[in-house]
Amino acid sequence: MEIFEYINNFFNNFTDSIELWGIWGVLGFILIYIIATIFLIPGSALTLGAGLIFGVVKGSILVSIASVTGATLAFLLGRYFLRGWVEKQIESQPKFTSIDRAVAKEGWKIVGLTRLSPLFPFVFLNYAFGVTKVSLRDYFFASWIGMLPGTIMYVYIGSIPKTALEVTTGNTDTLRLILNIVGLIATVAVTIYITKIAKKALDE
Repeated sequence: MEIFEYINNFFNNFTDSIELWGIWGVLGFILIYIIATIFLIPGSALTLGAGLIFGVVKGSILVSIASVTGATLAFLLGRYFLRGWVEKQIESQPKFTSIDRAVAKEGWKIVGLTRLSPLFPFVFLNYAFGVTKVSLRDYFFASWIGMLPGTIMYVYIGSIPKTALEVTTGNTDTLRLILNIVGLIATVAVTIYITKIAKKALDE
């Protein structure tokens, strides 16, 4: 029991530290996420951390803002400043060559489907779409909507350990943990289903 209390206290103290920073803590998290995205660092750990620190709702909102902002900046860098480097990387990736042709025909639909599919690396897609014919507006909204299911799922997963520890240490009731687990299962199931649909559509 003592080890659970120690871990729970650590999480609480860490969360309190972020909350004490107020808006600066939030802005700091968003800035770190954006920088990681631009430098091709996967944001899965940060997304899980958002669930742990901020909870499901606030964490999902913050990750959504940060990931879309980072993706948009990378898109603009790929289109206007790093185009030669991106095109060179794409030459060695047949999948991205296919995406370029598909985007020319379908535009935002392909952007949204690739965001839903785990077959394509999120961080490099940001740059790859910069050299396609998709417009910034279509890219922004398709990316935002396409990334939402995965964002909510990872944030949800990140929030579960703290809730479980709170139940163990008596700081919350078991019903809340059960509801969180049920919500997580439903979120994962929906995300997997949407991913399968996206994969099938991309294959076609």
